[in-house]
Amino acid sequence: MPPAGAPPQPGSGAPTGESTGHVKLPPGGPVQVPAPGATPAQLDATRAAVAVLLIGPAGAGKTTVARYWADHRAVPTAHISLDDVREWVRSGFADPQTGWNENSEAQYRLARRTCGFAARNFLANGISCILDDAVFPDWPVIGLGGWKRHVGPGLIPVVLLPGLDIVLERNAERSGNRRLSDEEVAHIHGRMAGWYSSGLPIIDNSRQDVASTAQMLDNVVARSLASPVSW
Repeated sequence: MPPAGAPPQPGSGAPTGESTGHVKLPPGGPVQVPAPGATPAQLDATRAAVAVLLIGPAGAGKTTVARYWADHRAVPTAHISLDDVREWVRSGFADPQTGWNENSEAQYRLARRTCGFAARNFLANGISCILDDAVFPDWPVIGLGGWKRHVGPGLIPVVLLPGLDIVLERNAERSGNRRLSDEEVAHIHGRMAGWYSSGLPIIDNSRQDVASTAQMLDNVVARSLASPVSW
């Protein structure tokens, strides 16, 4: 047996540069705004490598729409859910529903950075991504601004904002720590209304099924690629 700290020996089972179990990924870089004069193929929303941030209150259908959109694109696309990444923490999970504090805030920040790193890594390997998060318009630095820092200036933010009655109905169907009280849902929905004066594209999916909402999202992404929104 080689001494502790010795380099791996041939046949030891340790991964090497030529091993099929060890793949060196290229470094991720922030997604950039489309360059002027980009080709139609680069601006085709169904085929372009893009990073989309789907914003909305709890119960808006963000995760369902994001997953469906990623499933049905013509190019490889990943869905990255902030809540899923937050819940990677098991022991010591800081649930903001039990009281917002420095621990829950720290875990949100860590989850956002982790999602941003994942998005850049996917894009560096030719895979588009869609992220979802309940970003508030009155928290620009740690919300939308934070996502822009994590992913890059080419990130396409889209707001999914159905009516309050729809959001309350969908929230009532949830379970576990993702189900909020009606009062919390109404408060969050009211804050989200601030996006109407932001200039960001907004999709009201109150009367749309998932497939038609995904089609509307494709249309919004196409417009954003052709004429990037300033935010």
